[in-house]
Amino acid sequence: MLEALSAFIANYGYLNLFILSFLASTVLPLGSEALVVALIYQGFNPFAVVLVATSGNYLGSCTTYYLGLKGRPVLEKFLSPSPEKLEKSEKLFKKYGLYTLLFTWVPGIGDAITMVAGLMQLPFRYFSVLVFLGKFGRYFAIAYLTVFFSN
Repeated sequence: MLEALSAFIANYGYLNLFILSFLASTVLPLGSEALVVALIYQGFNPFAVVLVATSGNYLGSCTTYYLGLKGRPVLEKFLSPSPEKLEKSEKLFKKYGLYTLLFTWVPGIGDAITMVAGLMQLPFRYFSVLVFLGKFGRYFAIAYLTVFFSN
């Protein structure tokens, strides 16, 4: 069974990582960090792993941002975020401004922050740059630590 799982990861590692990273950046309770570590341990190129994970996670956040642009009725219908998460994210966003987007990778509030950015109709170019940098930083740190501790 373990051999089959290893073969599946080896054959479809980047695709699996992209899909998992994409889904993890929505309100689904998923994480992609373990797969990042597993792929690096299996010999995948760490920089490619970081780029694939960042791209998937970023595009998932863009989807959540877009749903935020369409307003609360769409969000409540399709994603049903908790009012507490949205309220907490709105307070953070108002207090710290658009740089809050650098922390969209934080579990629990990151997805809500991207929704709030859409709800507040933050220009997409600011959203894109800050979210991509934040997500890239997280995956880069995970990959770096994985390579560092595996040597």
